Amino acid sequence: MSVRNFKETTVYKKAFMLAMDIFNKSKTFPKEERYSLIDQMRRSSRSVCANLAEAYRKKQYPAHFVSKLSDCDSENSETGVWIDFAFHCDYIDQQTRIDFASRNEEIGRLLHHMISNPEKY
Repeated sequence: MSVRNFKETTVYKKAFMLAMDIFNKSKTFPKEERYSLIDQMRRSSRSVCANLAEAYRKKQYPAHFVSKLSDCDSENSETGVWIDFAFHCDYIDQQTRIDFASRNEEIGRLLHHMISNPEKY
């Protein structure tokens, strides 16, 4: 049976928590990163959730639903790049990088499942 409310999906819950953890961690980044890394990282991680909301509003059109899920996946992939930058700029430690990257990859796997099986959602 398909899930009617996008907020009930595992992927939404996991993406929302990752976005919130990124938000909280990025508060410690240097101020000179405010308009580059911080904004980009926050925007892309939040966009996963926002695009999922849009996707669910387009469920009656399967191609549009999958297209919006693809947007979610793209934003999630972008978030992964910003996690790498944050680590290599020494703004997050190795453990935080591993945690964030692992969660980001799990979200990607969940999105790929949705894209491959839209009728289940």
